[in-house]
Amino acid sequence: METLVTIGVFAPLVGAAIAGLFGRRIGDTASMAVTTGLLFVSCAVAWTVFYQHTWGHMEAFTLRLLPFINIGDFQSAWSIRIDALSAVMLIVVTTVSALVHLYSWGYMADDPHKPRFFAYLSLFTFAMLALVTAADFMQLFFGWEGVGLASYLLIGFWYKKDTASAAAIKAFVVNRVGDFGFALGIMTVFWMFGTIEFAELFPQIASKAGTTWHFIGQDWSALDLAGALLFVGAMGKSAQFLLHTWLPDAMEGPTPVSALIHAATMVTAGVYMVCLLSPIYEYAPLAAQIIAVVGAVTALFAATVGLAQNDIKRVIAYSTCSQLGYMFFAAGVGAYQAAMFHLFTHAFFKALLFLGAGSVIHGMHHEQDMRKMGGLMKLLPITYAVMTIGTIAITGLGIPGVGGFAGFYSKDSIIESAFASATSGHSPVAYFAFFVGLLAACLTAYYSWRLIFMTFNGKAVWKEEAAHDDHHAHDAHAHDDHAHDDHHHGPLKPHESPAIMLVPLLVLSIGAIFAGWYFAPEFIGHHEAEFWRGAIFVGEHNHVLHDSHDVPTWVKWAPLVLTLIGTFVAVWFYILHAGLARRMADRGGPLHAFLYNKWYFDELYQATFVRGAKALGDLFWKIGDIKIIDGLGPNGVAWLSQRVGRRLSIWQSGYVYHYAFVMLLGVAALLAFAFSLAS
Repeated sequence: METLVTIGVFAPLVGAAIAGLFGRRIGDTASMAVTTGLLFVSCAVAWTVFYQHTWGHMEAFTLRLLPFINIGDFQSAWSIRIDALSAVMLIVVTTVSALVHLYSWGYMADDPHKPRFFAYLSLFTFAMLALVTAADFMQLFFGWEGVGLASYLLIGFWYKKDTASAAAIKAFVVNRVGDFGFALGIMTVFWMFGTIEFAELFPQIASKAGTTWHFIGQDWSALDLAGALLFVGAMGKSAQFLLHTWLPDAMEGPTPVSALIHAATMVTAGVYMVCLLSPIYEYAPLAAQIIAVVGAVTALFAATVGLAQNDIKRVIAYSTCSQLGYMFFAAGVGAYQAAMFHLFTHAFFKALLFLGAGSVIHGMHHEQDMRKMGGLMKLLPITYAVMTIGTIAITGLGIPGVGGFAGFYSKDSIIESAFASATSGHSPVAYFAFFVGLLAACLTAYYSWRLIFMTFNGKAVWKEEAAHDDHHAHDAHAHDDHAHDDHHHGPLKPHESPAIMLVPLLVLSIGAIFAGWYFAPEFIGHHEAEFWRGAIFVGEHNHVLHDSHDVPTWVKWAPLVLTLIGTFVAVWFYILHAGLARRMADRGGPLHAFLYNKWYFDELYQATFVRGAKALGDLFWKIGDIKIIDGLGPNGVAWLSQRVGRRLSIWQSGYVYHYAFVMLLGVAALLAFAFSLAS
């Protein structure tokens, strides 16, 4: 098994090296075949590991490969850690990545740089696998930065497009802010425990629960400090409130990138990290409360912004932010198992929605504005069917006691856990998370069905566009919603995607339908303790998951009621009274502008951090560097030398007798001085 796991982890790296280094020699087809084939090998290994862990009772193990960093007490080695958490993440990463590779054969068929694209995809997958199998913080940080690099390369894949390059830089910079906090958190852990290896760290945490750090006249809980700093890293990687601005702009990358990185894998790295570090957060209540509050605020914020967006990919991107908020506040209130379960189910239906959106964009000749679609149900029947399945799954539509699609089991478990945590007194902020979760469920239903209705139902706006050759947007901001410009638009004649793009959608649909029902007993049900086997630590005082099964009946039915309300409102605006929502949007208003402009965070950051950083840079450059350092340094010395030289030049006449006369005076002066000393 150890050899098999090693092959599974490193197969994507081999594929990335072959396609990246030799892609031009072996050609497009060979590059795609090698990378895709090796990804399916990794996927098969991941499912084998998951099966052996879940039903074969395979014990957790750590395989040490090579020494990495050995400096005094700071010891790190390249390792592969296999337990319940890493087994779940292995199948999430490799399954989505393998299907995205296959899907990209069709979506990127006209792109001239396919070897580079597939090499980047495989490089990302390897970095993610290194992250989820890390046995210490150093390798975790390596994978953390590796997926950040791959994300930068993939978002800016169409590097000749200015918006894509800007989005890639934005993602890179924002994540560096989060990673700075993450690095400080790792330093804090090493300062407290003298180790960064998880197997040595976790058993010591309970004994260090009361450790404090004296700073600015106060004693601070060291574990809370470490937990909060580590969570800052998760905020950046998982696009949480305040560090979320990079994710919507990342939609400038190819749609398969959105499905792989920004829906199912990289953005879930923060959730995985928080659940992995459950031994820390169980003894860091303040840090856990911060996680719950930030997660709840993110869930609500992103859901409100999703109401007013018109770009099909941006709506799904904000949906991703919102669903990640659910996962974080679940972990913050102590329901780590529910957070991982929602991560697992979310991977299926969110990848399905992104790839489905890519199918729509492909069929609409790379048009992404939903206001220019409509009436596609009969022209794209398979895409319509699978996106409807994904929408039902993400809205959590289901009947308590009967069942539903994947999202019903995981999202309802999170909401019920928040209520259980609140009533048991486990988390002081759980009531806030509970009510925000209910409200976000209502908003999710509205904007998710709005996407379906605007895209597939109603009037076929694309016919009017083709008839009148109208290349203008419907409002002043529509150009922000356009897809990449590397492909010509051509006449709008929507068509269904090729089979190689539809097969991954059908496979993901199966997961979106059945993953919740089939795996709920293992993740959050009666078998959860046997399934997780200590990979998630739950303190003696934490009975949140157990209590969530016994919440009042109204708590179990509340998500369904609010989901139906959100769905009905969407039907009212986009089916029963078609055109009403557009007329309201055209009239504008402060609320619509506030939501359409994403709470003005980009403008706020531009006015403060961007302009502030530029002003500070100008200060150091124009004042500090040019005027002070250069002015007093090399430029000042040069100026002084020039002035002195000009004054002294009057003594340099060029006549030999003048020089001889001066020399004679000098000799006379020396002789006079010598005689004076002698006398």
